[in-house]
Amino acid sequence: MLRYTLMRLGIFVGCLVVVWGLVYSGLAPRGLGDSNGIWIVLLALVLSAPISFVVLRKERDRASERIVQRVDRMKSSLEASRSQEDVADDSARAQGQTS
Repeated sequence: MLRYTLMRLGIFVGCLVVVWGLVYSGLAPRGLGDSNGIWIVLLALVLSAPISFVVLRKERDRASERIVQRVDRMKSSLEASRSQEDVADDSARAQGQTS
């Protein structure tokens, strides 16, 4: 998951540098008044999102598989713990009834 996040951040930073260059060279429009910095960041976000969606598809799938595996392990350990509690409870009740 960290790898995916760093790759996504890298794509954003790359887009930020490209947008900054385009705005300051005059090829892309500048923001209104003092909003130039916000304009550059928002434009970089808008450009990096679809690029990340397409380019990082395989990495995103790998990360989601790891998350699913972790959740499945947690569910199975919870179920094992729950069944141990049931066995202990049943044996305690059985001992209580025989006394």
